[in-house]
Amino acid sequence: MNTGAAGSAKGVNTGVAPVTYGTGERPPRGDYSSARSDYTCEQDWERYTAEEHALYRRLYERQSAQLPGLACDEFIAAVGHLGDPRRIPRFDALSDVLRKKTGWEVVAVPGLIPEEAFFALLAQRRFPVTGWLRRPEEFDYVVEPDVFHDLFGHVPLLFNPMFADYMQAYGEGGLKASRLQSCEYLARLYWYTVEFGLIATPAGLRAYGAGILSSAGELRHSVTSPEPQRLGFDLVRIMRTRYKIDSYQTTYFVIDSFAQLIRTTAPDFAPLYEEVAKASELAADARLETDRRY
Repeated sequence: MNTGAAGSAKGVNTGVAPVTYGTGERPPRGDYSSARSDYTCEQDWERYTAEEHALYRRLYERQSAQLPGLACDEFIAAVGHLGDPRRIPRFDALSDVLRKKTGWEVVAVPGLIPEEAFFALLAQRRFPVTGWLRRPEEFDYVVEPDVFHDLFGHVPLLFNPMFADYMQAYGEGGLKASRLQSCEYLARLYWYTVEFGLIATPAGLRAYGAGILSSAGELRHSVTSPEPQRLGFDLVRIMRTRYKIDSYQTTYFVIDSFAQLIRTTAPDFAPLYEEVAKASELAADARLETDRRY
């Protein structure tokens, strides 16, 4: 994801929710009028109710109980850094711990934010976390990322130096992809690694993707179900492959290590984008003879 001259995001928040990929019956949730020009805002921790803290605790306990044998060791070792699971963490206190480990911090955002704003924050080692928590009736599934998904799913691996560096490089690469009109290719890479990635370990396949680790059902489905296909990591294959946002994944891509992820994504992506643009898109469940299967 080498970027050359990285540049910076130009977008300015106008108090309106951003346009996002996909379709939905309502605009993204969140109070965007409270956000700064970079889409960050105050967490306003005191506004969380006792019921919301209790819901966060229930979500945390359910997911934590599923981690052994399904989540990667790096995630399990770091999830405790989130602090007391009985309360939604204070972002400033969590950032104090995270900065000392890898130089990252967490910042509050109203919800989904534009791509360039997202890339710019990652490039600065600032991870955007949605401030609001899902409603009780959304305990099993929430359409948009909420504070639990972002904190429990994403933040623990930011304590891992290799993955932390990958996330910053992704942000820098995203700024360049935006100028090359190639954001959708990079979005697919994010989806199949950061959100729904698997890693091969001596003990078997394990999850490291936040979308898997924060999901009640997909964690076991991704690792143990015979239904989805699990393929060896291949950049071009990933960038050609569409994905589904409203169901369990039909395809997962497997890395051998975080070092492989860093090494494979280090080169300049510009020639790769040109190659992908000339190739046909692939359905989420496409099968190729060249696929390396697990």
